[in-house]
Parts: sequence; C-alpha cells; structure tokens
Amino acid sequence: MTQTTSKYRTTCRACGHGGCGVYVEVTNGRVVKVSGDREHPISKGYCCKKGHAAVEMQYHPDRLKYPMRRVGERGDGKWERIGWDEALTYVAERLNAIKAESGAESVVFGHGTGRDFHRFVYRVSNLYGTPNVLTPGHMCYLPRVAISKVLGMDIPMVDYDSRPKCVLNWGSNHLVSNPDENKGINLAQTLRDGAKMIVVDPRRSRLAKRADHFLQIRPATDVALAMGMMRVIVKEDLYDHDFVDSYTTGFDEFCERLEKFTPERVEEITWVPKEQMIEAARLYATTKPAALQWGVGVEQNINCVDADRALIYLVALTGNLDAPGGNVIFGLPPGMPRAEFSLFDRLPDEQRAKMLGGDRYKLGALINRITPHVIWDAIETGEPYPVRSLVVFASNTLTARENARRVYDALKRLDFFVTADIFPTPTTELADVVLPAATWFEHDNIADYWKVHGYVFPRLAVVEPEGEALPDHIILNELGRKLGFEEEFWEDYEDSLDYILEETGFTWQQFKDMPYLRTEPEFRKYEREGFNTRSGKLDFWIPQYAEWGYDPLPDFVEPPESPAREQEFVEQYPLILITGHRIFNFFGSEHRQTGALRRTHPDPLIQIHPNAAGKYGIDDGDWVAVSTPRGRVKLRAEVTDVVDPRVVSAEFGWWFPERHTPDFGWDESNINVVTDDGPPLDPGMGATNLKGLMCRIERVVT
Repeated sequence: MTQTTSKYRTTCRACGHGGCGVYVEVTNGRVVKVSGDREHPISKGYCCKKGHAAVEMQYHPDRLKYPMRRVGERGDGKWERIGWDEALTYVAERLNAIKAESGAESVVFGHGTGRDFHRFVYRVSNLYGTPNVLTPGHMCYLPRVAISKVLGMDIPMVDYDSRPKCVLNWGSNHLVSNPDENKGINLAQTLRDGAKMIVVDPRRSRLAKRADHFLQIRPATDVALAMGMMRVIVKEDLYDHDFVDSYTTGFDEFCERLEKFTPERVEEITWVPKEQMIEAARLYATTKPAALQWGVGVEQNINCVDADRALIYLVALTGNLDAPGGNVIFGLPPGMPRAEFSLFDRLPDEQRAKMLGGDRYKLGALINRITPHVIWDAIETGEPYPVRSLVVFASNTLTARENARRVYDALKRLDFFVTADIFPTPTTELADVVLPAATWFEHDNIADYWKVHGYVFPRLAVVEPEGEALPDHIILNELGRKLGFEEEFWEDYEDSLDYILEETGFTWQQFKDMPYLRTEPEFRKYEREGFNTRSGKLDFWIPQYAEWGYDPLPDFVEPPESPAREQEFVEQYPLILITGHRIFNFFGSEHRQTGALRRTHPDPLIQIHPNAAGKYGIDDGDWVAVSTPRGRVKLRAEVTDVVDPRVVSAEFGWWFPERHTPDFGWDESNINVVTDDGPPLDPGMGATNLKGLMCRIERVVT
C-alpha cells in the first residue's frame, strides 16, 4: 500500500490554553507526529510533552464518539446511543420547557478554562436569556481582567520581545505552566541574555533555584509582600515621579496605606525575611526595563483582586507600565473582539439583574462572570430562584470545582444536565445527555482570538473527526438553531469564521494559509490617550470601589484558615495546604488517559518537607491522607525541600479513567474534596481559598 504523508502548519491545543505553533504530520489519514514550529512568534519551536502525546489522545479507545442519552439512574453507567438531530432536538426541547416553566435564569451554561469557543457559549446563553455562565474565571486570570478594566486598561503583559533586564516571577512557574499569551521559552531566552530574576513563590521551583532573589512567601499573603515592596520603593524615592505626578490619582492616600506594611510587619505576615524583601524591591525598581510575570496562584485566595491590583501598581510605580521590555497593554488581535459576537446587548436588563451573586460580587458581574457557590446555593435552596439545568462544555466540573462533594450533590439534584467532552469523565457520568466533542486536529478555528497578546493564528482540521464527534463551536451553533434562534447562527460553520475575521479584510480561506495576523504594539499609550477611567488617570484610590462598598485601597486580610486561627483549630490542622501547583504532564484534570504521560507521573502527589515527613512518620512514596474540615483524600508523598516545613503542596485534578467505572474514583485523590467554596471569599470576584488552607497529614497503612 502506498503511503501518503502530508505536513500541516497549525496551532496546538493539547492543553486548555494552547497557542504553540506546531507542524502535524498525517499519513494515510492518521495523525502520526506533532513537532514545534521554530518560526512561530510566541512558542519559537517549543512543543511540550502534552503536544507530542496528543497523537495518542487522538486515537485513544476511550474517546466519546456518539451522542448518548442516559437510560438509568445518574451515575450508574447506563446509556443509549442516539443521533445528533435527536440529541440536539431533545436538549433544546427540555431547555425551552424549563425556560417556560421557571425562566431562562434557571438554566446555567458553562465551559472550562481558556476555551476558544467561549464566545459561542455566550451567544447561545444571551439569546436564550440566562445571565448565568459557570467558568473557572472567578479565581483564575479573570480577576486581573476585571481589575484592569476598572483601572482603565487591558491586562498588562510581559514584553519579552524587547528583552527585560529584570523579570519578577510572582507565583508563576513559567517553564512548566506556559500560560496563555506567553510561553516559557521566552523567559528562558531572556535569562540566557543575562536578565536578573526575582522569584516569589511558596515553592522553590526550578525557576527559584535560578533566581538572583528567591522570596519564599507564605501562601495567600502576596498582597502584603507587594505592599511592603512598594513602601520600600516610595521611602527610598525609587519610584517614577513623572508617571505618578502626571498620570495617577490617589497617591497620597495610597502612601498612607503603605505605612501599614513596614518591613517588620511584612516579614511577620509573609515569612519573607525583611532584608530579602528590601533587596528584591530595590533590584526591581532600579533595573530598566523590568517586567512582572505573575501566575494565577495569587488569585486563589481571599486577597485575590487586591493582590492583582497591588502587582499592577508595582509595575506602574516603577515606570514599567506600557513600557518596552516592561508590562505592555498590547493591541487586541485583528478581528477581536467582535464584541457583538457574544450578543451581550441582547440579554434584557431585567435578566442581567438576575445574575446569581451579581449583587455581591460586583467585579465579577462587571465582566459577566459568577462564582460557582452561588449556583450550588440556588440548586440546594431554590433561592433567589431555582437552578434546574446545567449545560457544560469542556469542563470536568466535578474535579475542577472547589468543595467537590457539594458539587456532586448539586449535580445529582439537577432536573436536566448536559455535557460535551472528548472523553468520559466523572462529570459526564452524571449527565442526562453527553455530546462527543472533536479534538483540535479535527476542526478549523481561529486560534488565540480571545487572548490579548496581539496575535491570531490559524488552526486547521488535519483529519476527519473520529466517529460522529463534532467541534464544540458547531455543537453550540446547532444548539442555538434548535433553540429557535436560526437567524442568529450560521448554516455553514466557515461563515462564522469569516464573520470573526471580517474586520481584518480576510476570509477564512485566505487566513488559513497565513502564519498569523498581528496588531503591532504601541508603547506608553497613556501619554496621548490617558486611562479609561472617570479621572482619565490610573487610580490608586478607586472611586468605583468606594461606591460598591469595597475598600478603595489594597489591603491584606488574613485567610479564614491560617496559623493565626485559634489554637485548638491549628493543633487539629497544623499545616498550610497549597492546592493546584502545575504538573508538566497534565493540564487541570486532562490527559490522565494518556499512557505516555501517566508512565512518568502515574500517581497524585503531595510535596512534604523532610522535617514534616519525619515528624509524621512518612517516607517518600508512602500514601498519605490529607484532611481538612471538608473531608479527606489520599495522595502519594513526595518528600522534598521545595516546600517550607510548615507547608504541603498537593496536585489538582486527579481521577482515574483507567478504572472504567462510572465514578472513576473521583473522590479518592481529588484535592477539591478538601477545599472550600464558602465565605469569606474575595469580595469582588468571589475567589475561593485554594491556597493557604490548613490541613493535617498522616501515613495511610495499606
């Protein structure tokens, strides 16, 4: 048989964020190899092991290939195969019946992290009439989107192309996490060019070992450290006077607040020796240009938004905001946003006012995002109205959301639950209808048009979908038509891509053969445009916060579980727990099916310092029970000095697809069984305390 091999230039989506340029080789209609594209302006030839393992994922025998409808009880694994028309008709009829009986707000749509079809989710939900969309954004990246909006700008991203002379890595293990707009290869090249580096992290990561200054911070105290550093910068007159005097308001009030954060108090709160904090502040303030690379760990606690805005102020105070080699507000990618695509203006005001938690978490409501606990509250209590249905795309909600046992109980109570995914998961097993989603090899798309680095890239369909799988975009498009909004969706999916690209002047057929489109960056735009605030300046004291009843200035609030709690509690739960440090082999709860990735990382791990391990009689490789007031899970010990003796760090997203049971062992090692979703939470976003919980550990006798 003659072999025919083709090579396609495209954009990887093996992780939930994607964005790396790759070449995909296809032989006789099957993907055989993925390799990095050295000319890609973001990833520069980098391709991680998840990208290489995508070939195995593509042809994995466990893939969902056909629409399925539950015929037994939830969670008992009994299904019947149905066709697409029957599936979507059934879903639409059930959703419209619920809407007629209880109002559109009683249906919640949802999606997983960083999904490039999220604008389709909002188009459907807004036309349907519900203000409620469940995402991970309340404690992951979107808080910085929201506070940047309040401060009159888009997110300031690192300008690696202009080669920072100093990089402040704050809660970002960038060589492992490779998030969104930037990839770790850019940081690596910057360091090879001789840049200085400061690392702020509770864990002594690979980056920390390379750092000029490593500040090993107590989890959930980031805002206190940032305020302390800024106090040093102001006291030593190291700040940018011209920027502060000409382009900011509220600086005097801000300086008064900084007085609370003396070096001595910051050391007491954060555990960072004051001398280290002072030296790091001086290095960052005096090295030009300097850039801040911060991770989402700072957002997973009660000080979420204050940490984000304090870090933005740190950038601005030192003259690195929108400066070459600093943190730049890049132009939006060409063709993005077609703000009207999501049709937020079609959601009636009376429906928008019904957003769950919108009256409490006003910063989240500002960007149309809600925190999950308000959904579970409504399911349990029927207040302020009942939530009867959930329609979720690309989210293993049961493992991904905090307080997982509560999530499980809430999902079981739903009248109607629909999921779309590539594989069966503990979440799909609780659904009434499961829709099979296509992989990134199987559909055309415009990659990265939801990001803010100024680029868009083509992502190409290189093979036909397995079975009857469909791209999430097409599922949502067809569901929107079935719900009765035929005129608002497209008969041909390619027409929707042309619509998104319309303002660029290109069609999809023209764009798909291009390497990328880019909006060229401009710097210090505030000098001619100001900031999009009432004052036209960057507000250190935020008037809108005062009107909302929030503190107009950043401050530190002790986490609800901490060493400062009453002695009896601390004796019962003596260790600080970090949840969710990045795992190179996996993204969230994804990829656990893949043999190539599981062979080198087969078990869920918890990192324990040798001193703590010795105290509790734990050896490296032992199974360890981790307990909090919410419950108990089991992980394997990794005894290591990367964590402080008072801290343990547990992996996130674990379940066991290889068991082929309806529950997939979802509650055995899922760290979200022991996390909390209840108050107190971050007041603006409702962010959850996933970093800085208290726990106890003990060896499991097997």
